[in-house]
Amino acid sequence: MRAAARACGDGVRAGVWWFDSILGGQDYQRYVEHLRRSHPGCAIPTEREYWRQRHAEADRNPANRCC
Repeated sequence: MRAAARACGDGVRAGVWWFDSILGGQDYQRYVEHLRRSHPGCAIPTEREYWRQRHAEADRNPANRCC
């Protein structure tokens, strides 16, 4: 019974991870890591500023969207 519960929990965690990655949930953290590694002197935007910039760029350049 514990093995089945563990397998179910693992499946739920995998589903949450997949859904989060599809929606871009880890994008800000990866961006911050990139800035720290590649551009150590740059100011790091807040998460809110990051998403505003990202959506503004998507509106300016809609080439990657399906609609």
